[in-house]
Formats: sequence, C-alpha cells, structure tokens
Amino acid sequence: MTAEPHPTATDGPANTRRPVAAARLPLRRRLLPVLALLLLAPWAAECSWGGFAIDDFLPVLIFLGPMYGGAAILVRETARHLGAGWPTIVLLAAAFGVLQAGLVDQSLFNPDFLDDTQYADTRAAAEATLVPGLEFSLRQAFDYVGNHIVLTICAPIVVVESFLGADRRLRPWLGRPGLVVIGVIYLLGSLLIFSDSSGRKDFLASPLQLTFATVLVLVLVATALLPRWRRPRPRRVRRVPHPLWVGLLVVLVRFGTDLTPGWAGVAVALAFAAAVGALIVYWSSRNGWGQRHVLAAGSASLLTAAAFAYLVPPYSPASPAAALAGDVAVTVVTLALIGGAWWRLVLRPLFASPQPDAGPALRRHQSRVPPGPADTAQGRRAGDTR
Repeated sequence: MTAEPHPTATDGPANTRRPVAAARLPLRRRLLPVLALLLLAPWAAECSWGGFAIDDFLPVLIFLGPMYGGAAILVRETARHLGAGWPTIVLLAAAFGVLQAGLVDQSLFNPDFLDDTQYADTRAAAEATLVPGLEFSLRQAFDYVGNHIVLTICAPIVVVESFLGADRRLRPWLGRPGLVVIGVIYLLGSLLIFSDSSGRKDFLASPLQLTFATVLVLVLVATALLPRWRRPRPRRVRRVPHPLWVGLLVVLVRFGTDLTPGWAGVAVALAFAAAVGALIVYWSSRNGWGQRHVLAAGSASLLTAAAFAYLVPPYSPASPAAALAGDVAVTVVTLALIGGAWWRLVLRPLFASPQPDAGPALRRHQSRVPPGPADTAQGRRAGDTR
C-alpha cells in the first residue's frame, strides 16, 4: 500500500484546504483510539485465533497489553508523524516481530518454547526447516513474524482507524509526551515478559543469534524510515478492484501457507505472501483505492483467524466447554469489531443528512460576487482561530 498524505478539511467557499487541528478535540476523544489500540492489539495477537480460552482473555489484556499494545501504538504513531503510509507500518511491524520473537521472548531460537503447550507436536515440522548456524526454524519465523505483522500490528490499526473520521484517520494521536509514556509502557511490558524465566524456559539465545536478530531489526527499521515512503506518488488512472477481492486475496495467503511441509512449504508460503503483497501495492496505486480496501484486508485477516479458532486448541489444556466458549467469544468480538468499522466507514455516511443544494441560480450568483475578507488569505488565517 502506498503512503497516504495527511488529510485536510475544506473550509470556506474558495475550497481552501487547511489542516485539521486534532488538539482541539477533548482529551477523552483524543485518547479513545489510543486505548482501543492498546487493548485490541494483544487480543488480536493471542486470542483472535484461539490461543486462549475465554477465562484467559482478561489476563492476556492485562499482562500482554503494554507490550503488544504499546508496540502497535508506537508503530502507528511513528508512521503518521512522518507522514508515511502502510509500507512504513508493515516494515516497522516486521521489525517488531523479529524483536519480539528474537530478543524478548526468544521463541524464535528456543526449541523448547512450545513443549509444555498443546503445540508440542509441531516441533518436528519446525526442525525440518532449521537454518544452519543460526539454529532457528524458517517455518516458525514465517509464522511468528507474519502473525505479528498481520494480527498484532496491522489489523488492529486498520480497525481502529476505520472507526475514525477522515480528518483523524491518518493523523497522529499523541504528541511527544504521550509517545514517551507509551514507550515506557512498552519497555516495561517487554521487560516483564523477558524476566519471566518460566515463559522462556530459562533459555537464552546465543550471542550470534542475538546479533543476527538485532541487525535484522535495525535493517528493517532503517528501511521503514527511508524518505521514499513519505513521497506522494501519482495515481494510475485505472479501475480499482472491489474491496471484496482484496479480502479474498488475504484469505488465500492464509490457506496457501500450509499446502506442504518442509522447505517447499516455506517457499510456497513466501511466494504467496510476496505475490499478494505486490498485487495489493499495485492496486493501491490506482485511483479509487481507499480505506474500504484497507479495511477489507484487515477484516479478512481477523475473520480468517476467528474461523480457524474452532480448529486449533488453546495453548493450555482447557475443558471443551471453555474452549468452545472462547471460540464463540472470538467470533462475536470479531464480527462486532468488523461490523462496527464497516458501519462507521461505509454505511453511516449513507444515512447522514445531505446538505441542501443551493441550486444553480444561487451558485451562479455567488460566482459573480467578488471575494470578501473571509475569502482572502489573510481572512482565512484569521478564521483558523475559530
């Protein structure tokens, strides 16, 4: 997806455009999307695909919210403060995925990480794609980092931004003090997970593994911050596909990742992801591409995760009733979030009261009236204080 310019609001009869001052909003309205993303990111990362039973939802939000939610907010705010778009968000999300799996919980390098869970039987499949020297599974790396990109970071940002109006969707929510607070929250949350030796199984990655993960994180961050992602690109005058096709492509990626095991399966999964990503980037450069298409991609990832929740067990053994209750709760929450986002983005404007048309006679009269003080540049600057 290409970078989006900051939205502006039309003010005045001369179709003058000026930035919308988000700081004028009440504090509650400014912080509401921040709190929503802080809670939605951990839920999407660990609960939306069936990783936990329903009675574990609240502990997940409490203990993992600072880390996952803090990361999602920092990624989103960094991109929006820079005036960048989805390429920067995706690259920063990938950097977070490597940071999380390689340095924080070190699940990427720990062969025993899933041994005490219901996914212990996946160890043999993971060891079939071990990278020599670094001793990590490329299959697990694709799953761990890919899920962090899609579910932890991108899908929550898409959903929360779709609830907002066009004047706030692509604008920063926090200033420097707020970013410092979120940064501290993220750091403390990550230290809490790292210090939990039972979660890491008393495992520490080797210096070579830590160096590899650190260098990869720095490369991804540096790439995400390149100025090219902040340059507006000309739109191609071609027909944009219906948002449904974008969502179906995302679903195909999920089904295409498990076609075959081993190195061949990883190659197929990477090829699927790269091809679909390139096609979405190409489509996003056309006229007519908008938030509906972005929401379709995010909706598809969450809906697919919710559908597979019925087929996978939670990490810890749970009674069939608790597991089913969790899966049903995931379905209800997912449908409520996506339905609300589509209503706010697509359906609600259709029911809004249209402005009365002044009629062609009045428009012709206004076109003959010379501009007054309110229409001049000086008048518009004075009017910005309203």
